[in-house]
Amino acid sequence: MANLGFVGLGVMGGRMVNRLLDKGHSVTGYNRTRSKAKWLSDRGMKWADSPRTVAAAADVTLSMVTNSAALEEIAGGADGIIAGLGSGKIWIDMSTVGPEISKALAARVREKGADMLDAPVSGSVITLEQGKLSIMVGGRAESFERVKPLLLDLGPKVTHVGENGLALVMKIATNLNLAVQMLAFSEAVLLAEKNGIARETAVDVLTHSAIASPMVQYRGPFVLKMPEEAWFNVNMMQKDMLLALELGRKADVPLPTTATANEFLTAARAMGYVEQDFAVVFEVLARMSGVSR
Repeated sequence: MANLGFVGLGVMGGRMVNRLLDKGHSVTGYNRTRSKAKWLSDRGMKWADSPRTVAAAADVTLSMVTNSAALEEIAGGADGIIAGLGSGKIWIDMSTVGPEISKALAARVREKGADMLDAPVSGSVITLEQGKLSIMVGGRAESFERVKPLLLDLGPKVTHVGENGLALVMKIATNLNLAVQMLAFSEAVLLAEKNGIARETAVDVLTHSAIASPMVQYRGPFVLKMPEEAWFNVNMMQKDMLLALELGRKADVPLPTTATANEFLTAARAMGYVEQDFAVVFEVLARMSGVSR
């Protein structure tokens, strides 16, 4: 049993803590909105009043927050994670942010005698609950080996991809595919529907066809009924697309389908879908096609 901390108990982070508690670990947690963590406290998670308190109490602290600004907020200052770190402690950040920001934080962490890994995940609420989450890790190999058994409690595929920041590059490269695939899937459904095939039939055929990636299989049915709570909303997805486009610009890699999918996310925001799961790009294309539910 490990002595863990977790900062950021949102849709994914909260379920990760739940899984870690199921595995018998001791977890001290913090979330900006405490009420969202009550269900975890009821399950045995210890509550801390700040990220610093979490890091001070734990041997290994994990975090997952929405963007770079949120990460810097929980990291720095008198009440931040870094202030609570000491010699031998490890901080695993699982947020999807720009690689340079994560690398800069890792340098500050090492000044405290601790270490930091970037460990973003590939998967969704359903893959996490099914125990199928994939985790990519950037940072020192020795720190990776130390925490690998812990990460395997969250998902069966844990891969060290290189130095700090490179796991984030890999995650961004992975995530751009989500929006691109969802847009292509939406095109296929609407093409079938406008030619006389029932939407339900088109979704059934496509999600059992050669194009049915795991993402298409679990998100494809959203074109029939959107989830009440977004698994990954439009703002979050567009944040990752913009990170991808910026990385592509710096590396001289053209990303034409990423750019197109990003424009549909902008259209989704303009249509008032910002808090919906990014699968709502189907609604954007449907409206352009003269099709409604």
